[in-house]
Amino acid sequence: MSAPQSPLDISFEFFPPNTDAGRDKLMRARDALASREPRFFSVTYGAGGSTQHRTLDAVKAVRECGIDTAPHLSCVGSEKAQLRDLLTRFREDGVKRLVALRGDLPSGMGGVGELRYANELVEFIREETGEHFEIAVAAYPESHPQAPSFERDVENFARKMQAGADLAITQYFFTAEAYFHFVDRARALGVEAPIVPGIMPITNYTKLARFSDACGAEIPRWIRKQLEAYGDDSEAIAAFGEDVISGLCQRLLDGGAPGLHFYTLNQAEPTLKVLDNLRT
Repeated sequence: MSAPQSPLDISFEFFPPNTDAGRDKLMRARDALASREPRFFSVTYGAGGSTQHRTLDAVKAVRECGIDTAPHLSCVGSEKAQLRDLLTRFREDGVKRLVALRGDLPSGMGGVGELRYANELVEFIREETGEHFEIAVAAYPESHPQAPSFERDVENFARKMQAGADLAITQYFFTAEAYFHFVDRARALGVEAPIVPGIMPITNYTKLARFSDACGAEIPRWIRKQLEAYGDDSEAIAAFGEDVISGLCQRLLDGGAPGLHFYTLNQAEPTLKVLDNLRT
């Protein structure tokens, strides 16, 4: 018997594969997650064109199942003409949603481009395309790793929203209080749009630690210690991760979060297990 359809407002993120085997894996994950009727899929994007062609190919492939798919679009390292061409292509291809990001400057690139910050990118998209796209931007409940202070980071976030963004998707986190505090501070600055928590399923401690160190997401000590204790026991790690993330998601929803956005890493099963555990 198939799993029940989830009434949650959910979305799922993929990354562009670089092999045929990776593409097959992505398609299997897409089909499994599409059965939960997400509001949209998203596909990550490399700044300066480093993975642009793979992103475009992945977006086309993912959209074939009938679910709206939002390409990530970053401005660092790109010129306005490049971005304008991409926006035109997205419109011609029927894309209706975008995730607008500043992005990181790839090593070896000399300049940041004509647009330096995500709020400038959002403004540019609105100037070029009006209200054609639903625009999502990033939020950092534990503060962007390059932000000089938490308050400055929230102010920068509010600036992105005021530039014309429709919603925000947060960096992943493991402490619900961090999300609720961030939302409260953003609301105090006049942000009324949905701020959707980003969720990272726990399946591999080594990869999780590497990702978290790179993006500034805090892994609470108790979670680190338990994952370390499991060593190479992948089944124990997966079971513990499912319990931790299910509890986090339930607390977020119970506290008023408008939905959930899952960073799937092109895997369906960990996310599906969490969704099946939730009370909705």
